[in-house]
Amino acid sequence: MHKAEGFSVTAAIAALFLGAPAAFAADREALDARLQQAKPVECDVQCGDVITQHTKLTHDLSCPGTDEPALRIEGDGIVLDLGGHTVSRSGPERFNTRGVVVSGESMVRHGTIRGFGQGVRTVATGYLRLHELTFADNGVAVYNYTGNRFLVTHSRFIGNDFGFLSEFDVSSGSLDVRSSHFENNGQAIFLNSHSADVLDSTFTSNEVAINCFYGSTRVRSSVFTRNQAVASAADPGQGPFLCDTLRFEDSLLANNTSFGLQVVSNLAMVNNLLMGNDGGLAVKASTVYIHGNTFLDNAGGLTLSDSPIVAGQRLTGIVRANRFLHNDGDGLRVLPPSTPTVIGNVAVGNTGWGIHAPTAYDGGGNVARNNGAGQCEGVTCAPY
Repeated sequence: MHKAEGFSVTAAIAALFLGAPAAFAADREALDARLQQAKPVECDVQCGDVITQHTKLTHDLSCPGTDEPALRIEGDGIVLDLGGHTVSRSGPERFNTRGVVVSGESMVRHGTIRGFGQGVRTVATGYLRLHELTFADNGVAVYNYTGNRFLVTHSRFIGNDFGFLSEFDVSSGSLDVRSSHFENNGQAIFLNSHSADVLDSTFTSNEVAINCFYGSTRVRSSVFTRNQAVASAADPGQGPFLCDTLRFEDSLLANNTSFGLQVVSNLAMVNNLLMGNDGGLAVKASTVYIHGNTFLDNAGGLTLSDSPIVAGQRLTGIVRANRFLHNDGDGLRVLPPSTPTVIGNVAVGNTGWGIHAPTAYDGGGNVARNNGAGQCEGVTCAPY
């Protein structure tokens, strides 16, 4: 049995993960307030128009899909209100067609953007607010070409190849998503050196919900169902890449084909329910904070192992107060030489081991019973 001295080290790791997200800067809050209070004027907008003042559409636009965007917003502080109408591509499918191109700090709201290579595209650094929009059947719904900050609220992303994507090795920035819905997309959110904060949102039937490609993601109070993969840190053309930080809080992950994650530097899972998934959560990481989760009736439990990115670096962290119930295979497995602290977990009715963690630190308080292959290895477990 391993002693619990590792707990003092991993407590510092937990404190790092529990930090609150940074609030909007004061200037960003002020800009957002001005955008929301704007009263756009109804205009007879046509395909190819340049929007330089607050504008509200009066009818649908069906645009031919040439190299020129359907609409362009020039200037800062401009609101384009689609007025419940649709901006769509009518011509042959072309990858480089663009719906709305934005060159300043602006807002697009209240309507549908459909069928473009890029539904909304930024061409200058700034802040872009997207509200009550539906992005349907685009190659990329929202494309970040530069270093933009995005706030997406009450929007729907349906049937796009990518919900959010950015220019590789060029762009950076942040993506805040609030109360939005992603369904039947190829990859709902693809991060490339970006940070994302997702709150109160749903991800259903996507090939990949979040691809954390050299980025960082925090997900709170959200639902993931029937996705082929919940999260990934892989480039399909080259194999695994490092996701910096991935954190799930108070979320439901149910009936997905797999969690899908390969490599992450820092993983935090706090108070989530993982239920009925067709695969377990297997993660290679440097540090973990796994607290208060329930793994119920999945095709696998939780497996932790060292990250392959840094040779010789052992996985450390805390695995505490989780419930591993009726999963196929092991409830919790820690592969040597990883050394997390395992404390206060319950493992009941799994077909494999309850807890198999020969190199972990034993924090005490673990419970295991009625597991098929054995109760606990490496830590001491009581039956109740």
